[in-house]
Amino acid sequence: MTERQLPKWSELQPLLRPKPIRLDPTRRRLEDALTIADLRTVARRRTPRSVFDYTDGAAEAEISLRRARRLFRDLELRPSILQDVSEVDTTTDMLGKPAAVPFSFAPTGFTRMMHHEGERAVARVAQRRGIPYALSTMGTTSIEDVAAAAPEARKWFQLYVWKDRSAGEDLMARAKASGFEALQLTVDVPVAGARLRDTRNGFSIPPALSVRTVLDAGMHPAWWLNLLTTRPLEFASLQSWGGTVADLLDKLFDPTMTIADLEWLRASWDGPLVIKGIQTVEDARRVVDAGADAIVLSNHGGRQLDRAPVPLRLLPDVKEAVGDRAEVWLDTGILSGADVVAALALGADATMVGRAYLYGLMAGGERGVDRAAEILTREVRRTMALLGVRSVRELGLQHVRLP
Repeated sequence: MTERQLPKWSELQPLLRPKPIRLDPTRRRLEDALTIADLRTVARRRTPRSVFDYTDGAAEAEISLRRARRLFRDLELRPSILQDVSEVDTTTDMLGKPAAVPFSFAPTGFTRMMHHEGERAVARVAQRRGIPYALSTMGTTSIEDVAAAAPEARKWFQLYVWKDRSAGEDLMARAKASGFEALQLTVDVPVAGARLRDTRNGFSIPPALSVRTVLDAGMHPAWWLNLLTTRPLEFASLQSWGGTVADLLDKLFDPTMTIADLEWLRASWDGPLVIKGIQTVEDARRVVDAGADAIVLSNHGGRQLDRAPVPLRLLPDVKEAVGDRAEVWLDTGILSGADVVAALALGADATMVGRAYLYGLMAGGERGVDRAAEILTREVRRTMALLGVRSVRELGLQHVRLP
């Protein structure tokens, strides 16, 4: 029979360690978020539904996005044991220069809609953490203001080709004058995809004060207060707009562009050129033959063509076809550092993340973006160590198996 006794205070004291009281609610929310999924949950609570759905959603039935995430979920990571992983190096080269981690911040439109700190916040985090950042043509902060906010960051400019080619030439000139080192041409938006969540929510740029949004304002007063009391939305590439996102894309973008137009692009831009939105092996070969320095396997986060190819599935074949003639990057579906590592093992030179840092931005502004970067970096390092890998260059097909 077990003998029992009342514990002494001296025995209880080491066990009673109350959690420190954190008065800053943003800090408390972010510290409690351990994964990107946690940040997404916070973002959903703190942001109006139409804005969250614009970020979170995809095209039509959202099959492309679900398939991409399902493939990351179902793949198998294969560790090599008894390796010295006391030091793990997460650096990699992107466009011939080192990046602190094997991912960059992807270009995202209307970023100040997610949080009033917007692109400046993302650029400042990119500068501190050594992460390249691509500013979107549809950004809500000017090229010059992003450059001023993070003068030491590695900045790229993402370009959509407009029907008015002179506007594109002006944007490239401004980006070059502001120290942006590379141009990212997105080629998978000849017309806007059918983003049904936006249509159902009546989402417009800027948000219209309909009955629904007024009611929603009562649930998210801080977001609306910040929107209405900070600088009006300033677009990187246009003065104003009062309609839906799809209407804007269809009005501005040029559906006649072909690969021959890359010569026009090269006449205006003499720096590194990245082509984003590659979804077949044949197109990868074509744009590399045309002079791309890097390509991004991407279906636009599932936001354009539904049932599009899953970039991760294409990756090994594209890497074999392209070889060392251009860098091969990947996005769509990445929500963890393990996803990043899996893409690298399958042949990607680097990856891009979009929704992951936007969830952080919506959850806590600049501090939220920093938290997202911290989570992803920690997960990359931990996954590499558990695989028995000391550097990004050691990752290979032996470390991953697709279903």
